[in-house]
Amino acid sequence: MYSKIKIMGHPVHPMLVTFPIAFYTSTLIAFIIYAFSGASFWFRVGITANVAGIGMAAVAATFGFIDWYLGIPSGTDAKSTGIKHMTLNVIALLLFLLTLIFNAGEWNVLAPVMRGAIVLPLIGFLVTLGAGYYGWTLVQNHHVGVEFTSEEEHCIREVEGFQKRTV
Repeated sequence: MYSKIKIMGHPVHPMLVTFPIAFYTSTLIAFIIYAFSGASFWFRVGITANVAGIGMAAVAATFGFIDWYLGIPSGTDAKSTGIKHMTLNVIALLLFLLTLIFNAGEWNVLAPVMRGAIVLPLIGFLVTLGAGYYGWTLVQNHHVGVEFTSEEEHCIREVEGFQKRTV
């Protein structure tokens, strides 16, 4: 269950997911600061971070989908965990996209009016945390994207063989 797209042996999807997480977080923080300060600079930072988060989420999702579709065998627990991870990430992406749609028209306004610009990113951020839980479950429990040494592979085969004999 290895990642299908790698750069110098490292899976691409896990390298990219840090970007939308950071940009989504920045979006929420910037909008909160704007709500308290009224400085339109922070509103624009929020919009900019939102655009970057959406773009990077789309890029990360492309590589994640390829890994899920081609790298994880059908009918496994990892495949269903991957569906949960993917679904939550798509929901988060849609929430941040809605935030952008509702607020992008305020970019040039002297005192922008936020429309759902704290609630939607907050929910999106929390959904992203849930998606991260399932993403880490893929790595930690299902070893997706983990490349074992030959010694580790041997140990895994022995444990799996032992488990089959004891059941």
